[in-house]
Amino acid sequence: MKVINLIAFVLFLASFNLIYGQEKSEIIQQRIEFLAEQNENEDIDLTATMDALNYYFEHPINLNQTTEDELNELGILTQFQVQDLLLHLKKNGNLITIYELQTLKYWDQTTIQLILPFVTVDEKIEQVNLNLKEILKYGNFEMYNRYQLIPEKKQGYIDSTSNGNYQGNANHYYTRLRYSYRTNLSFGVTADKDPGEPFFQGVNKQGFDFYSAHAYYRGGKYLKGIVIGDYHLGLGQGLLIWTNYAFGKTADVTNIKRTANSFKPYTSTDENRFLRGFAIDLGYKNFTWTNFGSIKKMDATIQTDSTSNFSFYSSIQATGLHRTTTEIERKNSAIEKIVGSSLSYKNRNFKIGLNTIYQGYDKVYSKDIQTYNQFDFRGKEMINISTDYNWTFKNLNFFGELAHNSFSNGIAQLHGVLIAIDSRASFSLIYRNYSKNYQSFYSNAFADATKTQNEKGIYVGVKIKLNSNWLINSYADLFSSPWLKYQVDAPSVGHDLFSQITYKPSKKLEIYGRIREQNHQKNSRYSDGSISNLDDNIQHNIRLNLNYQVSENITLKSRIEFVSLAGKLKTVETGSLMTQDLLYKPKKLPFDLIFRYALFQTDSYDTRIYSYESNAQNVFSIPAYYDKGSKFYILIRTTFLRHFDLWIRYGKTVYVNQTVIGSGNESILGNLKSDLTFQLRLKL
Repeated sequence: MKVINLIAFVLFLASFNLIYGQEKSEIIQQRIEFLAEQNENEDIDLTATMDALNYYFEHPINLNQTTEDELNELGILTQFQVQDLLLHLKKNGNLITIYELQTLKYWDQTTIQLILPFVTVDEKIEQVNLNLKEILKYGNFEMYNRYQLIPEKKQGYIDSTSNGNYQGNANHYYTRLRYSYRTNLSFGVTADKDPGEPFFQGVNKQGFDFYSAHAYYRGGKYLKGIVIGDYHLGLGQGLLIWTNYAFGKTADVTNIKRTANSFKPYTSTDENRFLRGFAIDLGYKNFTWTNFGSIKKMDATIQTDSTSNFSFYSSIQATGLHRTTTEIERKNSAIEKIVGSSLSYKNRNFKIGLNTIYQGYDKVYSKDIQTYNQFDFRGKEMINISTDYNWTFKNLNFFGELAHNSFSNGIAQLHGVLIAIDSRASFSLIYRNYSKNYQSFYSNAFADATKTQNEKGIYVGVKIKLNSNWLINSYADLFSSPWLKYQVDAPSVGHDLFSQITYKPSKKLEIYGRIREQNHQKNSRYSDGSISNLDDNIQHNIRLNLNYQVSENITLKSRIEFVSLAGKLKTVETGSLMTQDLLYKPKKLPFDLIFRYALFQTDSYDTRIYSYESNAQNVFSIPAYYDKGSKFYILIRTTFLRHFDLWIRYGKTVYVNQTVIGSGNESILGNLKSDLTFQLRLKL
């Protein structure tokens, strides 16, 4: 009843306000959903991508005054499309109208429709004046405040006096303040408190558990950019370092190349994948010299040898959670130091870079040795070096990176090529070979596994536009692991095959069907205990998706997905998920609404199905649906007093056969689990 009353209040409040940002919300939401829908990571964070799309929606890129880096930041265009546009501008001068994009060789209608909300054509060349008056007049200020809660009582909150239970309340608090001027200046502070962490109490007197801040400038001729505080860094193809989220295998099968834009301010809440210190870009003609440094505290378990009194790290934690006594004791126990440099040369068609990174700790890192992990890093410091390249020749784009690790002499290499036949057909290929002893804690290169280690593979993708209505995307990825892995006690092989057919006869209707087959070998369940043979684990996913705009105000999204998992001597397990989304965006009322109802049934957690869910801005959720039950959520967004946006979401999952949901401290007695989100944004 409280939720119903709250929703009624929001609708009442909305009736007094003007329409704002409905189209923007839908366009960006669709783009984020496309990028996230194939990811199987419940904790995905696309804040940087969302910030970029929001900025360029409100401040469209002037195509007559743009740069390669600016176009790449959208994450929509291929290298050929970027070069095609820049070459057209060089040969023919400024665009007179946006419709000239149709004359470009590698641009199709789908690409133009995707990019239109974020670009414009203006004959007037706009000058950037970095003076205090200009910054104060045209700068943007944003403040986010968010509150999230799972109302049902979890086991970890029943007795906070127990060391094993959570020491804080179940609320999730988040706040962010940021002032920015175009893409040239940014100052911001982010604070986050996870459920279960103390808040202004106990060992956490400072309030939020995690704080992040940055000051950022970009735009000079010789001093191209500088950041102080927390920042993202990406070099090459991600073999050395790529702290931001990077897309791997998605339905856009030819968009598989990393496009590094050096460093960006950090505005997310992942408490590990960022650098803290400084970075600076110096430029002269076609050369850029990037230098960076970071000193950051990390969570670790410290052990001391009783005979020698020697202290070392037995593990480094990456959860960022500080709820129980044990987790709190691990907090900020390790000091990580990173220093690096990157020198690159770049002209219109060619780029080459040389990168070096030193990484060290204040104590020796020495985790337990297992057969499968015996080549992993153990010690106090290591140095990684790499060289990366990118060369565009006519309709060919070659790219890659070769890296070496000083700790173990491990080698990692990745080489790829993109081929654009014309606007209707393109082809991609990647070869990678990451040795079993290659080490880099912040690598994030193209791979099937989560680590850039112990993997060889070749990926081939094909994109064919049959006509204005039909599009085919397919890829095949064949890979192997020459050494052992966790729960894989022998060298293994696998494959990932994907195909999607999309039918879009009009702007109002889009239907696609996809099928995916994956094989990841694992230890047999039927081992005799002395030798673990490997069994194929073949998983099939089949999805049918329909998006239909019923009217200007109503859009329906329907999806049905099936999964099956089979192994040697193993009964086939299956799962299914059906979702129905309703998007209601009335033009005469200043709110929009998203509603979902889902039915799911799986034989086990192994046949879980991930599905992207809408939430407040900068809240990303891709939960796993498993077991048997139903779920619904409703998300309302409204704007009032011109500068305020309010998001409210309520969701509930009902399990049919469960009396306990989850396990350990996260367990809930009963078969119901709900979630509640409130987010308020002030924008000036």
